[in-house]
Amino acid sequence: MAPPTATETVSSNVTLQSPESSQAAGAEKAKVKMTMPKQPVFENKMEEREYLKGRLAAAFRIFGKYGYDEGVAGHITLRDPVEPDTFWVNPFGVAFSQIKASDLIRVNHEGQVIDGGEVRLLNAAAFMIHSAIHAARPDVVCAAHSHSLHGRAFCTLGRPLDIITQDSCAFYNDHIVYKQFNGVVLAEEEGKNIAQALGNKKAAMLQNHGLLTVGRTVEETVFWFVSLEKCCYAQLLADAAAAGRGGQTIKIDDADAAFTYKTVGTPMAGWFSAKPMFDVIHQETNGDYLK
Repeated sequence: MAPPTATETVSSNVTLQSPESSQAAGAEKAKVKMTMPKQPVFENKMEEREYLKGRLAAAFRIFGKYGYDEGVAGHITLRDPVEPDTFWVNPFGVAFSQIKASDLIRVNHEGQVIDGGEVRLLNAAAFMIHSAIHAARPDVVCAAHSHSLHGRAFCTLGRPLDIITQDSCAFYNDHIVYKQFNGVVLAEEEGKNIAQALGNKKAAMLQNHGLLTVGRTVEETVFWFVSLEKCCYAQLLADAAAAGRGGQTIKIDDADAAFTYKTVGTPMAGWFSAKPMFDVIHQETNGDYLK
């Protein structure tokens, strides 16, 4: 299986338009053809499992590179394509930057480690949060949570992200604030509450805790997390700068935000946007994470 990214491409029509108010007039003239890669296709579920485990291991290397680890906190899970009621996760206490595909452990929805590497320690918080999300959201293949610096700082504010940049439009009406904080998530009920609050959204701000993102692919989930972390950082800087001048940031209006979301906030957009990160980590590690 070719490791990082499939090279096949597919042509699709993408309409580049101005906001809804003037879409109709210039829509046809603005059509251009964009070539995008296809997502990989597998001959069988076992082949898909091995490929996805490699992608999950790469995701941890990316998180490690970006400094999203904080001690032993943080986890990314992958729904197993062979047995979808189980998921793969990082072993507790293994550094993100050292994880290989062979280190990953597979867990059932009773919290039992049933497959995987030598270190079979399971982070109870990872199980409580992720098992509830995977059970409540059949569309979710991957979920990610860690205590990244700027996301964690922003989550102390107890507020949603302001839509003030093009990148933040990916989260327009597609993230929530979970306002309950009861310490480390060690109770099944708390995990279910987070999953219920998340609903059908792609991201959650866990108040006094950190960020959580979900997606249909590992790549999409990772990109949403990285992008949301940067959006939090951008807003913290922008809010401070605006306050220093006695003003406020300029918000993108609803029509423009909704229009932009259709370009930057879709599952395909998230999957494709992650490609450079995965390509770079593959080159930098010489594919070590695939072992």
